[in-house]
Amino acid sequence: MEPYFKTEDLAVGYDGSILIHDINIRLEKGKILTLIGPNGAGKSTILKSITRHLQTISGRVFVGEKTLQQWQPKELAKQVAVVLTDRIRPELTTCAEVVAMGRYPYTNLFGRLTEEDKAAVREALERVHGLDLAQRDFSALSDGQRQRILLARALCQEPEVIVLDEPTAYLDIRYKIELLDILREMAREKGITVILSLHEIDLAAKVSDYLLCVKGETIASFGTPEQVLQSHAIESLYDMEAGSYNRLFGSVEMPKPEGEPRVFVIAGAGFGIPVYRELQRKGIPFATGILFENDVDFQVAQTLGSAVVSVPAFEEMTEVYFAQAARLLRQCAAVIDAGTPLGKLNDGNGKLLKLAREEGIPVTKWNKMTAC
Repeated sequence: MEPYFKTEDLAVGYDGSILIHDINIRLEKGKILTLIGPNGAGKSTILKSITRHLQTISGRVFVGEKTLQQWQPKELAKQVAVVLTDRIRPELTTCAEVVAMGRYPYTNLFGRLTEEDKAAVREALERVHGLDLAQRDFSALSDGQRQRILLARALCQEPEVIVLDEPTAYLDIRYKIELLDILREMAREKGITVILSLHEIDLAAKVSDYLLCVKGETIASFGTPEQVLQSHAIESLYDMEAGSYNRLFGSVEMPKPEGEPRVFVIAGAGFGIPVYRELQRKGIPFATGILFENDVDFQVAQTLGSAVVSVPAFEEMTEVYFAQAARLLRQCAAVIDAGTPLGKLNDGNGKLLKLAREEGIPVTKWNKMTAC
């Protein structure tokens, strides 16, 4: 499928000074592209440049078959709608009137709304679940409500492309999800191409068809979330010296406690994760096992644990793995039983519990713990 929006060797910056160069993007209709990267990397500069709010330094931006410069302003407004972070505060203006501003490319010199325009305003409000806000004073709205109304204004332009700069800023989690769900729906049902910037990496990975990583003078990477979010990519993008990004969970983990393990956690099947995080919060280094490598506990354990004994998926917990775990267990002052059900596949963990009790190492059942 041919791209509807694309850039060719685009360079952006200020006063003729290049900030980022060699920006090459290709987006088909109905796709979502999210820009991610550290503060000050240039995400807003790119968005302002591709919407003609900022003059490009070199290269070309195509919307349809025309470059930005070939579109007349009023016609470009029918193609591209923009929601920037600048927070407008119109006085004594209803939400319906704010949304109606999106019809300016279609109105006459007097700005009068036709019945068709009024229907477009109503549909846009309905799309963002904002009909009940239509007659409310825009300046009296919450941040989440304002973002919905500004999105409705953009939709009212009936664009082919919507560009949004940090649309989830100032929003609580409910409104973040609601806003992104509306954008996903617009892309899927209306074929609108969406370009936005986000700080929430987990949400960016879930809502986007493509990610653009912005860092330094060039684009760090561009591709699908699966292509971009490879091992340690986020740590490198944000220069993370502490903590890590778990690409399977789409979440950031805090740094592991330093030092030799003091506690051995017998876990599996997700029962270990709350134990690991509690130990991390209290700064207690731990070892854990025996875990299957396709177990969710393993994903967090290898990030937070000082030592992890693991078994390849679908293999047996042989004496070799038991011996490794037993050696670590004997070095610890206490054992925590995370409560994982025991059976034939993980009988090695049952043997570890038995070993701890035989050797007088205190064993605590996690669901009875009040403190570590």
